[in-house]
Parts: sequence; C-alpha cells; structure tokens
Amino acid sequence: MAAKKLMLLGGISYLIPAIEAAHRYGCHVITADYLPDNIAHHYSDEYVNVSIINSEAVLHAAQERQIDGILSFAVDPGVVSAAYVAEKMGLPFQCSYEAACILQDKARFRQFLTANGFNVPMAKGYSSHEDALSDTNLFHWPVIVKPVDSAGSKGVSRVDTPTQLPIAIDHALTASPSKRFIIEDFLEKDGLSCGSESFFVGGKLLYNAFYDQFFDNEAVNPYTPSGECWPSDKAQCHQEEIRSELQRLGNLLQFDTGLFNIEWRLCTDGRVYLMEVSPRAGGNSLAELLCHAADIDLIDAEVRKAIGLPVGDIHEPHYHGYFSILVLHSERTGIFDRLWIDNDFARLHLVKCNINVGFGQEVHAFTGANTSIGTLFLRFSSHDEMVSMMENYRQYVKIILK
Repeated sequence: MAAKKLMLLGGISYLIPAIEAAHRYGCHVITADYLPDNIAHHYSDEYVNVSIINSEAVLHAAQERQIDGILSFAVDPGVVSAAYVAEKMGLPFQCSYEAACILQDKARFRQFLTANGFNVPMAKGYSSHEDALSDTNLFHWPVIVKPVDSAGSKGVSRVDTPTQLPIAIDHALTASPSKRFIIEDFLEKDGLSCGSESFFVGGKLLYNAFYDQFFDNEAVNPYTPSGECWPSDKAQCHQEEIRSELQRLGNLLQFDTGLFNIEWRLCTDGRVYLMEVSPRAGGNSLAELLCHAADIDLIDAEVRKAIGLPVGDIHEPHYHGYFSILVLHSERTGIFDRLWIDNDFARLHLVKCNINVGFGQEVHAFTGANTSIGTLFLRFSSHDEMVSMMENYRQYVKIILK
C-alpha cells in the first residue's frame, strides 16, 4: 500500500511534533510555505514553495501531489486554504470552508456571534480610516483595534480616546493581509484571560483543556500571551457555560472532527465571551504540552483525523499535575547569547525547553507570537505555586543578549 500523503501548511517549529506523529503512521509529509529555510522543512519528506494564504495555489499543489490529508497545524494564516483544499478534494477537516472563513475573519465572526445571540462586545469591521473615524460614537471607550485576519496578537492596540485612533489603525493595517481592521469595545476581564484546546468528534465537543493566560506588561506588545497554565482555576459554572456556548457554535456552523483553539474571557459584567475560535492547534506548542500534562495525545488524534483514521478515545483531560508554558521573549531587539535558567528551578520544574534561535542570531522585541524565542514546559506541585512562579519568572529565567 502506498504511503498516505499529508500536507502541512507552514514551516515553523510547532509543526515538528505533527510531522513526527505522521511519520509514525508511515505518511509521506509535505510541508508548504514561501520560506524554504523554515525549520519544519528539514523534518518533512517534501517541500513545496507556495504562499499558504493563496488558496488556489495551495489547491493546485495539493492536487498535483494527490494528497490524502491537509492540516494548518498551529499556523493561523493557512487555515482558510486548508479548509478550501479539504472541501475541494473531499478530505477530512474540522469544518466547512465557509465556516472557516467566518471563524478566521474577526469582523465576520463578531457579526455571526451577534446574529445568533452570543455575548459579544460592540464591534465593527472597516477598510478605511474615514469610515472608522465617522463611527467613534458607536463605541464605549476604551476600544481595541486589531487586524481582522492576523494571529499572535500582531497589530493589536488599546485606544483610550478617538484622537489616538488613526495611529492604531495604521498599526493594525500593517499586520493585515486583506488591509482590513476591526474596532471593538474593550472588555474588562475578571481575573486572567482564558483559552482551550478543544476537540470535536462528529460534531460533539468531547475534550476541553481549559487554560489561563499570562501577559507581560513590560513587553512592547502587552496583548501577546507570555504564558499559559493548566488546569484553569475559573469556576466550573463559567467553564460549563463556555463549553455549552462552544457546542452551540459548533452546531450552528456544523463542526465535524478535529482540534480547535479557543480564546474566551470572563468579564467584570459577570458574563463569559467567546473571543476567538480557530480550526487548528494553538500556538506556543499548546497541544505538545498537553501530551505531557494530560492523558490524551491531541497531536496523534489530529493527524489520524487528517489521514482518515479513527481518532480513538477522546474525553475530557485528566491532568498529571499543574503545568504551564512560559513563552521565552526579549523586551528589546538584540543578538541572542544564551538562555539562563536557575539550576534549582530547572531541577524542580522544567519538563522541556524549546529554543527557536541559535547563538549569535538576532532576536526582536516581543511584538507578537512570531517574535518569541521559544517555550519552556514547566510542572508544579500546586496551582498557587504555578501562578507565583509564572508571575515572578524573571527571578528564575533570563534571556541574555549580547
């Protein structure tokens, strides 16, 4: 029997565990993007030079190679193309192409949530400064301005007064492939922001690894997550509510089988809000960490889904302890020298270290997830210990620049 061909869109390090999982099933793995030097291409069996936001070009490459499955694993820009190819070629995917287009466009997603009675902030999408500046009375200031079609918190700004809006719009447009942006009321959160790696099987939501997010207020972009921790300490009533709303969303958009990355928030008004839902694994190696932290191998299940195999037993995760991801980053641009980790901290808590840069390479200030240096997987004996360490990590972990 010929090996199944799995196409992975993108080439960043987050793909490597998915490539390794596919190889365990004897797959021929094809990675595709426009950057031939990306690290994942060194692990795949074949590389295709194509822009992953060009759906027709990706479809042509996929048809030419007669692929059996496609994923945009932890790579947000390729999700729409992956859904398009899957639909055109009759391949497994989490949702339809139309559903993916709604989920991946922040303005369309907010419109869909509003039309279907979900909790949602006042929000509107724009393509011009003039239209946005004429609508300032629609919003309850402060607001958030962001691209409709970028991930990793690139191009995001908080704006306190209308006079600051033009600069924020320019910033958002620099990170938007479609040159469109959204303005929405700033939601004051109650405690930490939240997320989940969630897995649907045949349209049923069976797995939710709810986590809490940390942000670095000293970073250039304080809206880029600098860490995540499991399990979330949000009250079960709020977790059940967001689980119910996520299932309702899945019913409306006819989700099928596969992994979704979710961002949600409990706000000071006492309501929970679905902020982002994307048919892919989350960034920052979330799915990989969960393979250590809980009893389900999400990466294996997602690869099996993509190549048409049963995904196995999927249920709510049972954790082996308290786990977190620390996103390694720099407050300034410079030349990477080394990572320093306190010996006792490493001995007691370090599970795995992923570094994406080498000695002597330039690193950039933390403006978005694409400027991270790597991740640490950490384990703790209690939730309080975990939160304390994450809030004071600079005592134990330092990025040394030349």
